Amino acid sequence: MITLPPEIMTILIPFTQAFSARTWDWAQTLLVGAILAPGKRTVTAALRVLGLKNDKQYQNYHRVLNRAKWSGLQVSQILLGLLVATFISVGIPLVIGADETLERRRGAKIKAKGIFRDAVRSSHKYTNYSSGLRWVSMMLLVPLPWSDRMWALPFLTVLAPSPKTNAANGKRHKTSIDWVGQMIGAVRRWLPHRDLILVVDGGMAAVKLGLRCAGYVRPVTLVSRLRLDAALHKLPEPQPKSKRGPKPKKGDRLPALAQVLTHPTTAWAKQTINWYGGKQRLLEYATGTALWYTPGHDPLPIRWVLVRDPLGEFKPTAFFATDQTTDPIQILEWFILRWGLEITFEEARAHLGMETQRQWSDLAIQRTTPALLGLFSLVTLLAHQLSDGQPPVQTAAWYVKRQPTFSDAIALVRYHLWTTLKYVNSPIESRFRLIPDSVLPGLVETICYAT
Repeated sequence: MITLPPEIMTILIPFTQAFSARTWDWAQTLLVGAILAPGKRTVTAALRVLGLKNDKQYQNYHRVLNRAKWSGLQVSQILLGLLVATFISVGIPLVIGADETLERRRGAKIKAKGIFRDAVRSSHKYTNYSSGLRWVSMMLLVPLPWSDRMWALPFLTVLAPSPKTNAANGKRHKTSIDWVGQMIGAVRRWLPHRDLILVVDGGMAAVKLGLRCAGYVRPVTLVSRLRLDAALHKLPEPQPKSKRGPKPKKGDRLPALAQVLTHPTTAWAKQTINWYGGKQRLLEYATGTALWYTPGHDPLPIRWVLVRDPLGEFKPTAFFATDQTTDPIQILEWFILRWGLEITFEEARAHLGMETQRQWSDLAIQRTTPALLGLFSLVTLLAHQLSDGQPPVQTAAWYVKRQPTFSDAIALVRYHLWTTLKYVNSPIESRFRLIPDSVLPGLVETICYAT
């Protein structure tokens, strides 16, 4: 059994309420092993790196994922609370991003797998499809004191199978939009008094989701892309009292944004905004308010923003927010923050072994990938706790790096674990071997930065 240092237990103690005492001991071992292990993040890899490969009760560690009773939703709530308390000041709106990612998996025993578009391997001219599991992940977009960019920290991830897969397994199908609506509803219950901004990509932009966000007692502001041919309407005209029947929900149809783009009377404003990669960019934009309508749903009040590039380097694009009082530049800057989600997915694959786990149990599959994505946030929290505000950065004479990245964060946590971790059953007498001072730093760095 391992004993963790107090600096790390300070972060982990809140999670004990989600597990029984026995399960928590095994879960801690898996957690530390997942941080320290390079390469694959299987249960056996976590045990090997901690020197437990000869533990004959290894099945107990597998049971944490495939059998033990604990709630992933409760763990997500605890993790979100820690992230908000650590990185977001009181009164500051919480910007939350949601997106899909594909975990490429094969195997006849994996019931939830399907064939999905592989965004990483596709382009505008070519679409690639891969077998795997589709996940919908929700992340808190936060500024870290030791980084200029916004970090996307996952706290809640759910499995979203395809319609064909759900039909084969006898389950009711829920789209990714349905899942995001359900997830933001949970966040709204957890944080009833905080202002929430939900940022999604154009694939999840829907009137249905916008109405759900706007329907809470304290509405959630939805921000996303908007199609240039979206059906936009005016507010309905007041109905005379003498006229019977239901009152109209929308007014006359407005010109499509594709027409607004080319109309000579469109009023364009210029503004330099924060762009991708921490750069500044000059854009032209037009804005207005309207009711967005799709058949089968009530019209959704939105503020739309139409953007074009004076240099012509990218195509005109439209965005919207469900809060009509939102500043148009703020809408653009919120949406640009969504790029942090793509970085997090890539870092999780590179440094946390996402897509390398090999569980076949349905319950273990549902728990492992969300746990690895949540580990990204937990490692960031631990690095912030251990670094006193500035994690060390790996540099060399041929490599200048000004700010820490996730590789530096996990290296710091690994170094702290390797130098402070204690084993309850460790032998009293140990043999020591001398390592030259010129070799030891490079050896330690290689272990801590291994992927």
